[in-house]
Amino acid sequence: MTRLTLVTWDHDRAMPLHRGTVAIQGIDLQSEIHPTSSLFPIAAQEARFDITEMSLSTHILQVSRGPTPYAALPVFLSRAFRHNGFFAREGSDIATPAELGGRTIGIPEYQMTAGLWMRGILQDEYGVDLSTIRCRTGALDTGIRCERLALDLPEGMIVEPVGDGETLQDLLLDGHIDALLTPKPPPAFLAGDIRIRRLVPDCETAEAGYHRRTGFFPIMHVVAICASLLEDRPDLCRAIYNAFDRAKAIAVARLKDIWLGAANRLTLPWLGASMERAITAIGDDFWS
Repeated sequence: MTRLTLVTWDHDRAMPLHRGTVAIQGIDLQSEIHPTSSLFPIAAQEARFDITEMSLSTHILQVSRGPTPYAALPVFLSRAFRHNGFFAREGSDIATPAELGGRTIGIPEYQMTAGLWMRGILQDEYGVDLSTIRCRTGALDTGIRCERLALDLPEGMIVEPVGDGETLQDLLLDGHIDALLTPKPPPAFLAGDIRIRRLVPDCETAEAGYHRRTGFFPIMHVVAICASLLEDRPDLCRAIYNAFDRAKAIAVARLKDIWLGAANRLTLPWLGASMERAITAIGDDFWS
C-alpha cells in the first residue's frame, strides 16, 4: 500500500476523503487539514505534500515559468462569484466598479485567484483599463501578508506592499486607498461600519447575471498531485479525480437531503431558498 499525504481545508466536498468514507484503492491517505492561508505558501514554496489543495492562479503562474512540482486535476475545491468583493469608502466619488480606472486599490495578494478574477471582471464587465490602476498589497485587517511567489511584472505596472503596521482596511478608512478587492468582506463592514460600502450592492443578482452571460462559476482552487509520483503511477490522476468526484457527490447529496428533509439540520435559516436559487441559476450539477 502506498502512503500519500492529502492536505486541504475542511470543505464538505473534501471531508469524505479525510474521514475515510471515500477510499482510493492501494493508497493509504495521511490526512491533514489546514486553512488555505497557511497551506498555499507551503505548497507553492516547498511542495511538501503529495496531494494538495492549490490556488489556481499560483499554479498558472508556476506553469508559466517552467516545470512545476505539481500537476493539477480538474477538481475544483473552491469556487466563488466575485462581484461581492468590491468595496469603497462611503462619501467617495466612486459609484460603481467602472469608476476604478486610475485609482489606487488594495488587494491582499496581487497574484491571488480572487484578484485575478476580479481584475478580469473589471476589464470585461466594466471596461476598466487595468494598466491605469495602482495596487497596494497586504493584510486585510490584521497581521502580515506577503505574495507567496515573487512577482515579475511588466514595466509600468505598480504593485506595492503596504508599510509595516498598515492594513488595507485602515488605509481605506483613512482615505489612503480608494477601494478594496477582497475575497471576504472587511471586518468593519461586517460590524456595520457605515464608512465602508459595497460597490455592487445587489451582488447576488449581478453574479447570477454574470453566470448567464458567461457561463462562468469562477474556479478558485484545484487539487494538485506531486508530478514525480505520476512518472511511475500515471493512473493516480484518474483514481484521485474519481475519489474527489465521489466525495463531492456525497456532500451535494447531504445538502439536498437536508434541504428536502423535515427539519433543517444546518444552522442556516434560508438554506432551502439558497439551494433553489443555485439550481435555477446554474442547474442541478451546480458544482461541476
